[in-house]
Amino acid sequence: MRHLFNKLPASVAVALTVTGLSLPMPARAQTYPIDCAILLCLSGGWPASVPCARARAEFIRRITPWPVEPPLQIWRCPMGASYESDRPLNSAGRIFEAFYQTDSRRPPQSLQVHDLVPTDQALRLVQDRADIDISGPEFNFVRSIRVFDVRYARQHESGRDGDCNRSATVVLGTYGTQGDFSWQRSSVTALPSAHVGLERWGEHCPGIYHRSVFVDWRDYEGNYGFEQVNY
Repeated sequence: MRHLFNKLPASVAVALTVTGLSLPMPARAQTYPIDCAILLCLSGGWPASVPCARARAEFIRRITPWPVEPPLQIWRCPMGASYESDRPLNSAGRIFEAFYQTDSRRPPQSLQVHDLVPTDQALRLVQDRADIDISGPEFNFVRSIRVFDVRYARQHESGRDGDCNRSATVVLGTYGTQGDFSWQRSSVTALPSAHVGLERWGEHCPGIYHRSVFVDWRDYEGNYGFEQVNY
């Protein structure tokens, strides 16, 4: 995890300390949005820790029907300090400034994320995408996440003429360049090989009725992972 900390932008490095992962810099805040923990634990391959166990549980809960939600909602993790300002932002420097500008009137242990933002500047809300530029390759692990919602897949033989009837509704959720999430139509044949339950789809005509949500991803190092929830 230490080499990952060195490679990721300052915004992510700061958040790693706040989520409670084992790194040398002490955390100043006692609370932090769960999506920051999901982001960082996912990037590191879900290392064994209490914060990462909680983050993974929430990641899976979100794809457990119904409804099916984006498992990572990166727009809920304030990685950057996007201020209403006329001057251009330097993401790395401003993020460190935002997280570590403390108020001397309050003890450090009482600080929340919003306490670490200068009071004379209002945060500009960023909807449905990351609040810093994550288009670089270090954030490919975010764009690797895929959510396959098999709303139903049915295969059965017609009793009268012996024809095989097949019908299915599958949608695929993916992340865009800046972490924005969207759904599109997909198909049973597009499901990853790790998906279980439709291996006999299209093979003669065994009776099948299947519903599931399948999510897969690759971490920062490119290691593959997945989870499936049947319902």
